[in-house]
Amino acid sequence: MEQTKTINIRGELLDLSQPLVMGIANITPDSFFDKSRKQSEIEAVEHVGKMIAQGASIIDIGAQSSNPKSPLISVEEESERLRKVLPTLTKEFPKALFSIDTFYSQVAKMCVEEFGVGIVNDISGGQMDEDMFGTVAQLKVPYILMHMKGTPQTMTQETHYKHLTQDIFFYFSKKIETLKLLGLNDILIDPGFGFSKTLNQNYELMAQLRNFHIFGLPLLVGISRKSMIYHFLETTPQESLNATTALNMYALQHGASILRVHDVKEAVETIKLFRKLQLSEPIT
Repeated sequence: MEQTKTINIRGELLDLSQPLVMGIANITPDSFFDKSRKQSEIEAVEHVGKMIAQGASIIDIGAQSSNPKSPLISVEEESERLRKVLPTLTKEFPKALFSIDTFYSQVAKMCVEEFGVGIVNDISGGQMDEDMFGTVAQLKVPYILMHMKGTPQTMTQETHYKHLTQDIFFYFSKKIETLKLLGLNDILIDPGFGFSKTLNQNYELMAQLRNFHIFGLPLLVGISRKSMIYHFLETTPQESLNATTALNMYALQHGASILRVHDVKEAVETIKLFRKLQLSEPIT
């Protein structure tokens, strides 16, 4: 199937014919990678400004950790965290494209309507809030549909599949159909590396990346400093940048349109090298 090359964000088309970088900004005290935690306005502005300067095309703001050890927080608490930083961020960076990383429809609605956030990034694929699909369709914003079973707190026990890739493809096909019936056409898919998958399942899925083109939708890959890297290499999130870069290059070679990362500079450089390889004449 021919791949979608653009998504419509508030009437403007975002070009995905070449890969882009999504920078991570966690407004939380408990995200697994400590250097991504930015709770104060000053910290958030500094961090977001640095990512934009380094070449991030999208800034993904999240106020709830998906770390299995972190407690689930309420709509009210998540909204309160975001209200502390979004007014300043949108004022300081009026031309920036922000996405909101949330599985609550009320939070998504607030961020889009009050702060002009352009994309909704839902790790639960609509499973943790039955109103999410209808809300994003009403808001008419692009939606990142990720694969996860259970919740962030239970996902490590939700790793049984009859056939891993086929089961995940079925999950996407049903949810994409539902979203399109609601009138939402700007959909991106995220295989959900690290969510409801064992270490080996993550690599099995990575090896199948190119087959996600069957959906004809942009593919987002987020493997930045995740446990599939540092558990396998027996290191830490802090020591996982080099391996993250290696897997990001693999993802680009197999069809990723967006890399979601903590380290924007390195991801931008990876994309530049990938594009150079694409443009270079083959060696004879």
